[in-house]
Formats: sequence, C-alpha cells, structure tokens
Amino acid sequence: MKHTHPVPGDIGLTTISGVTGALIRLGQWINKDGFADYEHVFLVLPDDRLLEAEPGGARIIPLSAYAGDEVLYVCPERLTERQRTAICDAATRYVGVPYSFLDYVAIAAHRFHLPVPGLRRYIAGTGHMICSQLVDQCYQDAGVHLFADGRWPGYVTPMALYNLLAR
Repeated sequence: MKHTHPVPGDIGLTTISGVTGALIRLGQWINKDGFADYEHVFLVLPDDRLLEAEPGGARIIPLSAYAGDEVLYVCPERLTERQRTAICDAATRYVGVPYSFLDYVAIAAHRFHLPVPGLRRYIAGTGHMICSQLVDQCYQDAGVHLFADGRWPGYVTPMALYNLLAR
C-alpha cells in the first residue's frame, strides 16, 4: 500500500545517485528484483524521525533529511497501530549496527546457488545489515513477516520491498 504522508512504521523507498546507486541497481537486477530506481529504504519512526542503515552504522535521523528527495512510502495493507508501534520499538535496538556491503555479495551468491559454507547464517545475521535487511528485521521482530515466499531471512533488497509493497 502506498502513502503520500508517512506515518510511523512506513517504509521509505528512495534513490541513491552516483556509482553506489548504480552498483546497487546492478546487484538488484542480478538478483532478479528488477532494475528500477529504488536503491535505499528506511523506516519511519514517531516524532518525524527515521531509522536507516548507513556505512557508518544504523542511525536515527530527522525525517526532514529526505525533505527534498523523491520518496515513496509503503507498508503492508491492514498494518495495525499495535504492529506499527512494535516495529518502531524494535527499530531502536538496531542503532549502531554496522552496514555490510558484503551482504550484497552474499545475496548474489545465494541467487546463483554458490555452495558457500555458512552463507544462510551470514545473510540472516543481524550483526551487520544493508538497509532493506534492517527494515525487514524490524518488521520480523514485531511479528510482521513481509515475505511469505520461503526466502531466507535477510534475503531482501530495496527492490524486493518495492515489488512486494508498491506494485
């Protein structure tokens, strides 16, 4: 479900310019998630704040940081206020969790069925996360499972969230 005005528990989808954005788009295409222009996601929190994964670690910043950017806000249909609260409560536990570019490599390795020992455990690990894994984990911690397709925990990209919630 798409929103025009974000509310706590919503997922913000946006673009990343430059080489980083291009590499993420390529990685999403390799993973068969499409080649559209959503390379970053964040979780909307109460009090006009958001949680996002960044190379320096997950952080909470003002929602106004994206005021001039094009952001698509989405959430599952029939998400209750109780669930939204639990999702946002879960988010605070992940502040400072390191970002891991290697998660993109691990996701691609899984996509190509490469026999990498410990791959499932690495992708599911919450000690390091890319933005889409962080948001998905907050939902899971609140008992809201976004994907019902049998995917591995943590096997989620920004475009996977777009394809699930915005199409």
